[in-house]
Amino acid sequence: MSDSQAYALIMNPSSGGGRSKELLPAVEGRLDARRVPFRVERTRSLEHGVDLALDAVDHGEIPVVMSGDGLIGAVGGALAGVETPFGLIPSGRGNDLARGLGIPTEPVEAVDCLLAGHTRRIDVGEANGRPFLGIASVGFDSEANRIANDAKLLKGGPVYAYAALRALLAWKPARFTLVEAGRQTKVTGYTIAVANNGFYGGGMNMAPQAEVDDGKLDVITIGEVGKFRFLLNLPKVFKGTHVEDDIVTSHRTSSIEVRASRPFTVYADGDPLTELPATIRVIPSALSVIVPETTA
Repeated sequence: MSDSQAYALIMNPSSGGGRSKELLPAVEGRLDARRVPFRVERTRSLEHGVDLALDAVDHGEIPVVMSGDGLIGAVGGALAGVETPFGLIPSGRGNDLARGLGIPTEPVEAVDCLLAGHTRRIDVGEANGRPFLGIASVGFDSEANRIANDAKLLKGGPVYAYAALRALLAWKPARFTLVEAGRQTKVTGYTIAVANNGFYGGGMNMAPQAEVDDGKLDVITIGEVGKFRFLLNLPKVFKGTHVEDDIVTSHRTSSIEVRASRPFTVYADGDPLTELPATIRVIPSALSVIVPETTA
């Protein structure tokens, strides 16, 4: 990036339980020290954040999202097909897209990564026409996500552990139908996850083989098993070794329709996205993101 390039820092003041507000002085200090022109805009909603990002692009600025995965996903989806790159300063509870792209969570390091200006084009997922960057999931996962979002007092990893336990207590297996190229597959069990990035839930490596720039989505299914065995296997998700279990399947696709025997909300990037049935597809190389040189 040129020395005169201006940045629009789009900050969600409530992300990460207020973590973005705590990190802002360090971020502003680093930008000032590097004599970089920037302005700070505080969002009122996801829609407002998207409007701010689009306005920044119109004014020749690079939008930089300082928030969690929800706002990052919303802005990234809105910028799909736009040549201007966008930057991330992760400050949410999960920070899973940043984790997948190797972007530092320490604010000064994240600013230095931003100003180095290495870009990477990544794919964007779409569920019923709604864009996402991470993992679109339904079933047990979406129930746990809903519980985590309602738990305002917990931060980081503990909130996801709490949500998983709460969801497991009430869980009853669901029957899912997957449709690809006219062929139906039936799955009874816990979860259907359609992944662009491999991580979600604050570091769970749900789709360890997923690549954000391969033009494909990784489909992970978790079949029927007793709750005790499911609970014992849950820690494996953080290492990505759960895919070795015989109740887990994984394959790649460019488009899939997901149906279920009861209503489910599709969650992605930490927020509700759409309802089932859902057609989920990939838009290859749709988005330019500023990343570390090692992952560019």
